[in-house]
Amino acid sequence: MIHSLIAGGGAGSALTHFDGSIGRIVSVTGSKAIVLLDSPRDGSVRNIQDRPEMGTLLAIDTANTVVLAIVSALSVPVPAQREGDNEIWIAELGLAGELWRSTDGGAASFNRGVTVYPGLGDRVRVATKAELSLAFCGSSARSVRVGCIRQDSTIDARVRVDDLLGKHFAILGTTGTGKSCTTALILRSILEDHPAAHIVLLDPHNEYATAFGELAEVISPWNMQLPLWLLNFEEAIEVLVGDPERKHEIEILQELIPLAKSRYAAGRQAENQKLRRGILDHGRFTVDTPVPYRISDLTGLIDERMGKLENKRDLAPYRNLKSRIDTISQDGRYAFMFGSLTVYDGMAQILSRIFRVPVQGKPITILELTGIPTEIVNVVVSVLCRMTFDFALWSEGKVPVTLVCEEAHRYVPLNSNAGFEPCKRAIAKIAKEGRKYGASLCIVTQRPAEIDPTILSQCNTVFALRMSNDRDQAIVSSAISDTGSGLLEFLPALGQREALAFGDGVALPVRIKFDELPRDRLPRSSTAKFSEKWQMSVGDENFLDQVVERWRTAGIGNSLDVNQQATMLAESIHFTGGRVESMESPEPQVRAPQSNGGYRAVPAPQPVSSVPASAGMGATVRPAGGSLLRRETPPPTPAMGVATAGSDRQSLRDRLLKPNAPR
Repeated sequence: MIHSLIAGGGAGSALTHFDGSIGRIVSVTGSKAIVLLDSPRDGSVRNIQDRPEMGTLLAIDTANTVVLAIVSALSVPVPAQREGDNEIWIAELGLAGELWRSTDGGAASFNRGVTVYPGLGDRVRVATKAELSLAFCGSSARSVRVGCIRQDSTIDARVRVDDLLGKHFAILGTTGTGKSCTTALILRSILEDHPAAHIVLLDPHNEYATAFGELAEVISPWNMQLPLWLLNFEEAIEVLVGDPERKHEIEILQELIPLAKSRYAAGRQAENQKLRRGILDHGRFTVDTPVPYRISDLTGLIDERMGKLENKRDLAPYRNLKSRIDTISQDGRYAFMFGSLTVYDGMAQILSRIFRVPVQGKPITILELTGIPTEIVNVVVSVLCRMTFDFALWSEGKVPVTLVCEEAHRYVPLNSNAGFEPCKRAIAKIAKEGRKYGASLCIVTQRPAEIDPTILSQCNTVFALRMSNDRDQAIVSSAISDTGSGLLEFLPALGQREALAFGDGVALPVRIKFDELPRDRLPRSSTAKFSEKWQMSVGDENFLDQVVERWRTAGIGNSLDVNQQATMLAESIHFTGGRVESMESPEPQVRAPQSNGGYRAVPAPQPVSSVPASAGMGATVRPAGGSLLRRETPPPTPAMGVATAGSDRQSLRDRLLKPNAPR
């Protein structure tokens, strides 16, 4: 093809500029075209305005449309031998879209793809500012500004919210290229126009709280509530057993967890006695049913089984299991899972806090994962991802949720032997099926080559920041269309706050410059300044003592705040329309509260019933009538002189804190 262009180059080189054109089409193949650029009239260096660059958007006029094409390659097949000789200059284009001229005098419209192809000899010119604006900003779809395009800094770079979120997106780039800032910028831009959003951000480095301020509900291991009974069986096995090869212990749990759930739900002493005799029907509960059960019931059932064993050599798996359960349930690092004062059905309250229903001015939830024991952090992520999909599914798409997965290569690695399989399945389920139910996914990673390609292939919009690794570039190349493939040559040379954007969330493949975030909205992810810190020694003589104290505190976990737990318990009863029933339960171990510890009370929605005035510290919360489902009955109007639900809740809270106080 090049030889034929060279052979016909003489005539082309004699053409002069007209209507701002810079060359003519000499080849069209599918979505690609080749342009023979005009030669300078006097043999001098071409005017800089006439020189297309890599990534420049060019325009080709046809009968009814203006075809827009992206420069993907530039070459000089036969350089001049002597100064002043004409050369053949070639530009390779990727056909990207077209502007349709209005026949009734209305505004032109932009469409991706090409229906009317340019013909041989059609003139090519640099797209005008009006055409760029129409292509990138003229869509009627809801969009938000994130920066400007590289070709013309006066043209907004905008992302289409529905296409971006509905079809998943990825933010990729080498360490230090600004992925966290890009993530914060895009999410903040969306939140500014959508104050009732529902975004869940997994934050493994505790860096995003500063970026969202009062817009965020920040959940950390020290104020998190993720009780063990919310885990499915695979997740519970990872916590309680830790080794999938310990088959006997797994079989024990598979039998006893449904019994523990039934014991909690039984509600009456007679049913408990039947349960102990093994005649209560517990088939309605499975190991995966998300209903409460007490660890004390589980260990009690293990003790009962041990007492019935005739062969004492069979005791080992029971003893090992009970020992591990006792150990981790008393470990302060697991307080968010085992540290509640009492077991109660607060699932609706947990969903309310994580998924921001109602929003209450905080449309994003940041889940800080630093401080969660390393051995179960994947379990926590698995639970959150699984709950995200299930919540979207069972809410019938009425509350669309976006899950932002930072450091995604940790949770969905390419290596099938790495990671936690239930976590990988939960994220993959959102990627493959979430769009149907209103669950979307944002993947953020510095190692695209180490992430499961099935997940990445589901991301229909990609923001690629600077990337120098060949493997990573190959992965990005496989995820985008041929139209923008030429832009990938920019990846190793992109500057700070620059990215290549591809896919459905943007009008065209484009090189963009992101807006700069104010200092008070930057994530806390700056690189350590070695040259500054190494100028002088740390002068504080208590510095190491403080380091050791923080180190040990992180290992132990903060204590639970009794006041806040009591408030949560009281509000949970109103949240589910339940009542408190006194049952035998072990005395809870209450740790002394610390100033920065404890669960945060979450304001409950409108109460649906009042609470009887009889409850103790060892009480177990159970919905009225033995049902574990929320009752959708309207709240009764209090009569004159009758205590309201709010005062009942306060009274209950006081009794929980002071069970022996006079009533």
